[in-house]
Amino acid sequence: MLLKNFTKEIFRPDCNPQFQSLHCFAHLSEDIGEVLPYLNTRLGGTQYTEEPPSLMLQVQGQLIALHPKKIAINALKSEEDADKILAWLKNEINETWENRNSIIPSFKAAEKPKLIEVLKLLPKSNCKKCNQATCTVFASLVMQGVKSAEDCPELTEVNRRKLHEYLGNFVFLD
Repeated sequence: MLLKNFTKEIFRPDCNPQFQSLHCFAHLSEDIGEVLPYLNTRLGGTQYTEEPPSLMLQVQGQLIALHPKKIAINALKSEEDADKILAWLKNEINETWENRNSIIPSFKAAEKPKLIEVLKLLPKSNCKKCNQATCTVFASLVMQGVKSAEDCPELTEVNRRKLHEYLGNFVFLD
């Protein structure tokens, strides 16, 4: 087991204390720097830096930054959400560390879906049936893994299948 403990710090952003969302820092008892390239392979980080080591993930529209001794999570709805994400990350970190001999480490960011490729498959009617203002907004949420092809009622079956095939080339975390 690599990561045994952490202390959690929950706070509202300094830039605007009126924000309803919370941020979280997890101060780690162990240095996880060595596992970051292996996590990058498994979880498909959106950004990776070698020196100093850090990994950025985007999970359902939330940004998570992993550093050797700290994890930062933005835009949380509640402290319980922070607890769930931190428990998931602790498990992923430890499982990845245990299996690192069978994982090829990656020092590059994962390829991301392109907005234009998603938008090409959408009806571009801006019908708002998906509860978004425009098809472009919907496409950006699809790229982040927040929305899926099933969330567009106007999408033809052919384009739904094509969108599934296209998105199947990328890593999305639940």
